[in-house]
Amino acid sequence: MALCVPVLLLAACGLAEAPVLDPKGPVAMAERDLLFETLAIMMIVAVPVFIMAFVFAWRFRANGGKGRYDPSWSSSLGIEVVIWAVPAAIIVVLGGYVWVNAHKLDPFKQIDPDVEPLVVEVVAQDWKWLFLYPDHDIATVNELVFPAGMPLTLNITSDTVMNAFFVPALGSQIYAMAGMETHLNLLADEAGQFVGRNSQYSGDGFSQQSFVVRAVSQADFDAWVETVRGAGETLDEATYETLRAPSIAHPVVHYDGFEDGLFDRIIMRYMSPEGHDHSATTN
Repeated sequence: MALCVPVLLLAACGLAEAPVLDPKGPVAMAERDLLFETLAIMMIVAVPVFIMAFVFAWRFRANGGKGRYDPSWSSSLGIEVVIWAVPAAIIVVLGGYVWVNAHKLDPFKQIDPDVEPLVVEVVAQDWKWLFLYPDHDIATVNELVFPAGMPLTLNITSDTVMNAFFVPALGSQIYAMAGMETHLNLLADEAGQFVGRNSQYSGDGFSQQSFVVRAVSQADFDAWVETVRGAGETLDEATYETLRAPSIAHPVVHYDGFEDGLFDRIIMRYMSPEGHDHSATTN
């Protein structure tokens, strides 16, 4: 019963405002279940505390309480053992439980090794997200589209300060860092539109650094790819240098191609002092 109270309070705010409670993929679902399970374990300590608070207040009330007044009482070994041993045991159990289950959600681990995933290269910029589709030779800004039911592998880096890639409805926040490549595997169970964002403060445009995430049918994805290919603009070196300049609330943009090796060159930009670009800023 006690577990239902915070859940109901959160649900009252609307699931649209709390997508972690309304998961749309297996990763987010596992994370939500882990959240509820750890909360239930913690209630083993919290619920008795609240119950005892009311019991003690009633038993030792000034008018008619049956509790014995003993001003010389100083300590009780039994009470000390209970109030220290039980929480300590809960911490050990909770820590072990979370450690084991969190490692099952390794973001580098493919969701289904037997199914070829859609690979998308993700670049965090000031203050927008660039998505490169190497298998389709297209690129987008602030729009991530993929087939529902198909595993999605994201290779992530940053061309500015550290950002954090997060699609709450699908799960697993992961950092994007300059000169490094991280990976995230996600899957959407069904078609839908979600919101992704940068959850790591990165300067002036941080609050508006969100992007559209759409899981669609395979047919709709193929049609979307053809639409992007008709954009007529290629993401070449000059176009990319213009794009990476800081901008706030950048609109969705499509590119019908991009230079080979662009993602790797962005990473290598920060691999040596000579190649490091100091224009990345949080101001």
